[in-house]
Amino acid sequence: IFDNFPPRVVVRFGDSLSANCTSLSDQIEGMGWESPYGGVDLTQGVTSLPFKIDSVPEWEIGPMCYTNSRDGDQCTKLLPVTVYKMPDSVSLKNLRTVEEGQQFAIECDVVNVAPARNLSIVWHRGNKNLSSQTFDESSPSPVSKSSVLTLTAHRDDDGAEIWCEAKLNLWPQEQGPPPVRSEAHTLTVLSGEKMALNCNATGNPLPSYHWQFPQAAQETYKNQGVSHPIVTRPFEFPGVYTCTASNTQGTVTKYFTVNKPPGKFSSVNSLHFPSCYTLSSMSFFVSSLGIGPRAIVGIVIAVLVICIFVGICCKYKR
Repeated sequence: IFDNFPPRVVVRFGDSLSANCTSLSDQIEGMGWESPYGGVDLTQGVTSLPFKIDSVPEWEIGPMCYTNSRDGDQCTKLLPVTVYKMPDSVSLKNLRTVEEGQQFAIECDVVNVAPARNLSIVWHRGNKNLSSQTFDESSPSPVSKSSVLTLTAHRDDDGAEIWCEAKLNLWPQEQGPPPVRSEAHTLTVLSGEKMALNCNATGNPLPSYHWQFPQAAQETYKNQGVSHPIVTRPFEFPGVYTCTASNTQGTVTKYFTVNKPPGKFSSVNSLHFPSCYTLSSMSFFVSSLGIGPRAIVGIVIAVLVICIFVGICCKYKR
């Protein structure tokens, strides 16, 4: 009867490994270790024999202790070894602003971890564990794994931090390496309130439209080539939104300056006409939500003044 101590070994790739094989029988003639790394030849007259590897060079090794008894029998015992590697990185992907009630997914990427069969990816929101995923992976060498968390955005989630961590479930657990966690992503949940930017124009031939968004909005609003006159969405990025209406007779541009005060949206409109230039058979009507009566009156007066000025300018230039 003999045994290994410890009965199993968990070692980081490249670190040293040591164990001891001990027999409780007084009929042992000799002992040895079989292993391509650190093997020990048969040693006579001992009941305990150490085994050591200075630097574990493989992802899968299985050293075996053997004993020869005086009656010619041989017994063997395998030392289970788990070689591990913590991930190079743990990071979140698909991060974006979401609307209340919208379903969204965030991905956690774990790069070069081993063995993946012992890996758990745990999702957290603040101090709460949301879910955990394990993997059926046979390869002992490093691989990359990912986990996708799907949630529905609630108003109470606004400002909450979501993060993931990669944990290797090794033995003994209390001596295992600490988990590697990603950076936290702070959720931005829009309340669902939307604003429409109205850039409606009429003309002959029918005008076409082109929108340009502020630099900060371009990643979220990937479809930059909006070709319709009204854009409705939560404009969470303040800045200038530009609409250009054009036909073969010319071009007119409208600017929307969007501010985001706490709890509501507001917008201020301005018009730009090319100097001494008119669009034949083309009229331009603009409006947007959230503008009070005084602002509308001011815009009408400003447009009339601009039209008078443009007319005088063009008359003198002739």
